[in-house]
Amino acid sequence: MSETAGKPLDEFRHRIIEDPEVILEDADVMKALIAANEKYLGNNIVDLRGIAMERLEARLDRLEDTHRSVIAAAYENLAGTNQIHRAVLRMLDPVEFEDFVGNLAGNVADILRVDRVRLVLESRHLDDATARSPVERKLGDVVALVPGGWIAEYVTAGRGGAPRAVTLRQSPEGGETLYGATAGRIASEALLLLDFGAGRQPGLLVLGSEDADQFRPNQGTDLLAFFGGVFERAMRRWLA
Repeated sequence: MSETAGKPLDEFRHRIIEDPEVILEDADVMKALIAANEKYLGNNIVDLRGIAMERLEARLDRLEDTHRSVIAAAYENLAGTNQIHRAVLRMLDPVEFEDFVGNLAGNVADILRVDRVRLVLESRHLDDATARSPVERKLGDVVALVPGGWIAEYVTAGRGGAPRAVTLRQSPEGGETLYGATAGRIASEALLLLDFGAGRQPGLLVLGSEDADQFRPNQGTDLLAFFGGVFERAMRRWLA
């Protein structure tokens, strides 16, 4: 080997000895070294260090995937929180009941990215046309009046039992009362049970989406429960 060829090699060797992390932190270089070592050992010798390295690499890849998933979930949760906060602020803007209800199907629906919003109210006097017609005439696009017991029946899909505070489901059935002619296009929905206080009939806030993945049973419901809690408290002002 010539002196000129040996000098760069000596400098490279000296640099590695002083700073071995240059090699150790380079995954491609480490793989090349391990492959060269396996060739040197031959096929009849088991390199336990190489096996250990492969397992460590696989474990590191899994940890990196988990790390990315946790970060993505954190960003998604933050985005969802901001979305709910904006919807709450916009929902509280109106000072008249008609504007409050109409705002649900407009600005609030746009912020939540849903296609239909319905406020379901049970009525003990549903058969009384004089009591029902003013509400339907003014707010029928958003408000749906139903007989007593209808909400629990719809939320539990007829299975009975106490309905949950928030129910998320895909492919809802029997939504003609809520969605009318557009019922066939609603692919998922969120049902927020409303408590208006002692002595009052329960209510239901329905968020319908044409996207089947918008609301899934395995999603968290904390943010929607918070939104429903704010909504029912705001409604109490108008029911007082």
